[in-house]
Amino acid sequence: MKKIFSLLLLSVSFLVSSAQTYSFDGRDKAAIQVKPADVFTAERGYGYDFQYIIDAARKSQNETYRLSDGIFYFSVAVPDGNYKVTVTLGSKKAKGNTTVRAESRRLFVQNAETKKGEFKTCSFIVNKRNTTITMPDGKADRVRIKKREENKMNWDDKLTIEVNGDQPAVSSIKIEPAADNVPTLWLCGNSTVVDQDYEPWASWGQMITRWFTDEVAVANYAESGETATSFIAAGRLKKIVSLMKRGDYIFMEFGHNDQKEKRPGSGAFYNYAYALKQFVDEARAKGVTPIFVTPTQRRSFDSSGKIQETHANYPDAMRWVAKDQNVQLIELHDMTRTFYETLGVEGSKHALVHYPAGTYPGQVKAFEDNTHFNPYGAYEIAKMMVEGMKQLNLPVVQHLRSDYVPFNPAQPDDWRAFHWNDGPFIDTVKPDGN
Repeated sequence: MKKIFSLLLLSVSFLVSSAQTYSFDGRDKAAIQVKPADVFTAERGYGYDFQYIIDAARKSQNETYRLSDGIFYFSVAVPDGNYKVTVTLGSKKAKGNTTVRAESRRLFVQNAETKKGEFKTCSFIVNKRNTTITMPDGKADRVRIKKREENKMNWDDKLTIEVNGDQPAVSSIKIEPAADNVPTLWLCGNSTVVDQDYEPWASWGQMITRWFTDEVAVANYAESGETATSFIAAGRLKKIVSLMKRGDYIFMEFGHNDQKEKRPGSGAFYNYAYALKQFVDEARAKGVTPIFVTPTQRRSFDSSGKIQETHANYPDAMRWVAKDQNVQLIELHDMTRTFYETLGVEGSKHALVHYPAGTYPGQVKAFEDNTHFNPYGAYEIAKMMVEGMKQLNLPVVQHLRSDYVPFNPAQPDDWRAFHWNDGPFIDTVKPDGN
C-alpha cells in the first residue's frame, strides 16, 4: 500500500490521573505552557506531533490541493480509557475558523467561528486504546491488528488532537479522565465504519462523534477488510468485552466482506449468523445493549436508476438473527439505498471516493470507488445512524448536541455546501474490502 506520508507512533507510559491543561498562548497561567520547541517525546509525555509530516505535505502540494496554514497535532501520553477533552477556541490577535479532530480523524468540532478576541469552549469525549487486553485472571493478551494498522493513531499509547480549519485558533486544551458512568458506543465493522486515517477516505464511525455531547464516548474498533468472524478471531471483541460496562451499547455492521468468504461452513445463515450471536451473547452477559446495523449499499445502479442488491442474503441473515434473538436493528441498508437514489447516478459519486487523477498529491490514477465514502458521504451516513438510534428510542440520543438537525436520507444535505479541511495524510490506494 503506497502512503504519501507515513505515521511514526511511539510507545510511552505517561499517566494522566487528573485534569491537566495545556496552554498555547499563555492566557492560562496555571496551565502547562506549550512552547514551539515542545515536540512530543516519551520522556516529556506531551507536545506537538507530526510536524515533519505537515511540512512535507506543504512542500508536495499540487495546484488543486492546499493544506491549511496553522494546523497542528498535539499528543499526550495516557493509558487506555475515555477522556474528557475541553478545547478553548479563539485568539486575541485574529478571528478563527477551527475544526478539531482526534486520534484517527474522529470529528468533534466543525468549522467553529470566533471573532478577534473572542473565546469559545467546547468539550467532548475521546476514547483512547492500545492493543493490550487485560484478562479477568490478570494475564495479558493482545489484539492481533493488521500490518497497516501499526501506523494508525488509534493503536498507540497517546491521545492525539488534530487542530485544523480555515484559520485554526486554539488557546488551550484540557484533558482529564471521563466520568465512569459515561456510556460508550462500541463500534464493530469493516471499512465502511472504521476511522480512516487518510484523505480522501472516510467512514461514518469517525463522523458520528460530531453529534454527541461530552456525556457519550464512541470507541470505534472497526477495521477495513474485517468480517464478523475475523473481527472475533483477531481479539477485537475480546478487547471490547474486557472494557465494556453495564449501560454501554455495541453496534455491529458487517456483510460486505463476509459474503466473499468461501471456507467450508461459510454462509449468511451459517458462520455469519453464528458470529453475530456471539456478539449478542457477550454483550448481554455484561449488561450491554447490542444493536445490529445492516450493511451500507454499494453504488451499483441498474438501467432505471435504482440501486441493485449486491449483498446476497447477508442483510436478511442479520434481520433473521435480530428477530430470533430480539436484537434491535438499524436499517442502514435501506437508508443508504434511498440516499444514493436521491442523489442519482452521477450525483451519488460526490458521496464516494470519485476524484480525477491529480486531485491529491501522488494520485496518478482516477479514484472510482463505489463502496468507500468520502468525508461528505460519511458525514451524511453518520446522520442516518443517529436517526436510526432515534427510531429505536435509545436513551443515548438524549445526549445529542443542540445543533443536531433531524435528517432524512431522501432530502440529503447539498454536497456543495459541505466543508472539510483535509489533513496531511493521504493514501492513493483504497482500503481493504469492497
